[in-house]
Amino acid sequence: MEGRQTNRLLGYPPDARLLIINADDFGMCHAINEAILHTLREGVVRSTSLMVPCPWAPHAMRLLRENPDIPFGVHLTVVGDTANYRWGPLTSKRDVPSLVDELGYFYISDRHPEFLAGARLDDVELEFRAQIDAVLAAQLQPTHLDFHSLPDGGRDDIFEMTHGLARGYGLALRVHDRARAEQLQRADLPANAYDVLDSYHLDPVDKSARFAQLARELPPGLSEWAVHPSTGDAEARAMEPHSWQARRTDLDFLISREARGILEAERIVLLDYRALQEVWSRTPDQKA
Repeated sequence: MEGRQTNRLLGYPPDARLLIINADDFGMCHAINEAILHTLREGVVRSTSLMVPCPWAPHAMRLLRENPDIPFGVHLTVVGDTANYRWGPLTSKRDVPSLVDELGYFYISDRHPEFLAGARLDDVELEFRAQIDAVLAAQLQPTHLDFHSLPDGGRDDIFEMTHGLARGYGLALRVHDRARAEQLQRADLPANAYDVLDSYHLDPVDKSARFAQLARELPPGLSEWAVHPSTGDAEARAMEPHSWQARRTDLDFLISREARGILEAERIVLLDYRALQEVWSRTPDQKA
């Protein structure tokens, strides 16, 4: 049912197998920027998501300006990943005090519960708007919003606020929760028909084989793979000493002949968020 509704909204037959392969974390570091551009130009990735607060975001935005055909979203970021590499808000820390830790950075992932318990909704909205507005000020046009390391924002009120931002800015929104996706579809807004695949959860040892299996078993409807490619250079390994292989193995598969061959053989339709944005932007706003 979910797959048929999404396909109808996007203009595809009920049995069409649709897939968005979106490369997250554009702007985090040079190794990630280089790998994502490679997967977009020579691989099977069709869109990316920009982390505006990160140190290499200006480089990523320059690449987007030089390649205006690349569709991208804003990877809304209010948490960090590791103690080795930190970032903080675009907004003045005095204006969003509930978003920063005792060092003035975003809380890292192992402190998610503490962050979610203390983050004020108005602080989150102020920072999200600052990140979106920074992209627009750079004369770039995003297609969608999604969240970094906080699926659906981590709280109901954050999700609802972000859904309002997406509608207000004329963007689509990545959705993880199945109940929320169904609500959006009932409001004639296309959303993923299935759980978003986070490539970080796949074992690097046999990742290519697992990707191949997932492609062959892809059901009708809209699926999304959130992938995280990186070249795995020395800096990237220092940043993520225990998990850098997860990103490098993503890159290896996404630029492989095997990936392209399987997707073509399975007649999987690769999409990006422009298809969803078109529907979202022309559908009257209503409570989903």
